[in-house]
Amino acid sequence: MKPYVICLMHSSLDGRTHPSRWRPKGAGTDWFEKIHDELGGDAWVIGRVTGAEFAKGKPYPTTDATFPRESWFARRDAKTYGVVLDAQGKIGWGRSDIGGDPIVVVLTERVPDSHLAGLRGEGVSYIFAGKSEIDLGLTLDILARELGVKRLLVEGGGVANGAFLRAGLIDEFNLILSPAIDGARGAPFVFDSTEADGDRPAPIIAMTLESTRELGGGVLLLRYLIKNDPQAASR
Repeated sequence: MKPYVICLMHSSLDGRTHPSRWRPKGAGTDWFEKIHDELGGDAWVIGRVTGAEFAKGKPYPTTDATFPRESWFARRDAKTYGVVLDAQGKIGWGRSDIGGDPIVVVLTERVPDSHLAGLRGEGVSYIFAGKSEIDLGLTLDILARELGVKRLLVEGGGVANGAFLRAGLIDEFNLILSPAIDGARGAPFVFDSTEADGDRPAPIIAMTLESTRELGGGVLLLRYLIKNDPQAASR
């Protein structure tokens, strides 16, 4: 059964997600982790670019070993997992957890054996969800079936968020909205796309504002329930 998927993001009024660029500075930037904890996910997921910001290692050395293209888990007993989409296996981790949450990397079958050896050596779990591109629906199915994930937090960057959105997999959107503006070119957005997906709309039928919460200092938490085209996730 598909986990319940909540996208949680923090943005300026113009939808940008790098607080260092916001003006005025420091406008409610300490709320993300608090709301993350309140939402109580079994796992959270980020894309490769965001994931690389947490990495401490280098690319893994070559190896003569070979490994089957099947899921491998260093742990199955964690309260929460940190899931990272890394289709081609670009990230050398140098760690096995982020903030105490064991890392689970989502790969495609094109990943070299040297990368699998490196992940195993560092105790980083991995799953395969596609031959050359990640199938997000399959990813959710594996996380639910293998690790018991029932509630997943999608937490960006924008390309990863957009991919989940266009796949019709997001059930709820929680936006922490700060009284600040970026206003300049080049900053990432809450939802974005690759060039190939730029003209592909999200299959959203309706969005319902479930609640508005004042967090203080002009910061709002907006909670929307999303109704997707029921055929979207099966396409």
